[in-house]
Amino acid sequence: MSEKKNLPEPARHGINFAFREKLDAMAEGFRHNYCYQCGACVADCPAGLYSKTFNPRLIMLKAILGFEDELIGPDTEIWNCTNCYTCSERCPQDVRPVDVIIAMKNLCVKEGKAPDLVTTVSDTVFEAGITTKVTSLAERRRQELGLGPIKQYPVEDLKKITRRD
Repeated sequence: MSEKKNLPEPARHGINFAFREKLDAMAEGFRHNYCYQCGACVADCPAGLYSKTFNPRLIMLKAILGFEDELIGPDTEIWNCTNCYTCSERCPQDVRPVDVIIAMKNLCVKEGKAPDLVTTVSDTVFEAGITTKVTSLAERRRQELGLGPIKQYPVEDLKKITRRD
């Protein structure tokens, strides 16, 4: 019994099926169910090479077990994923770990648990259609260099598609 003290909450009481169901409902989030922990996703992961905490195999294991508190939040290791798709290319089960991680990132955004920077960039995209705000200095510099104005994007269409008003 004492060995269970150091385990995260879901491991002490079993699998967190509620989190698994939330993840299953996200686009491509269900794929974690097929992971058999072979480790192929870790072998060439660029984020894993540069981060001591990032390991797609462990992220998949935590998803399988329902470690919601360790995966969903602004400071979790999922934000270290570069979305390079190397893990998906290596996976023999077609789990596509990057898609599961993206589903978890989307869940963070949906629940208001994304890092502030992600929220800021997302808000900027919905305001301007691009990831950075165009300042008067940028416009003036573009004019000095003989560049045309920055293209305007159909932000209203984007809001309709994503159901964000």
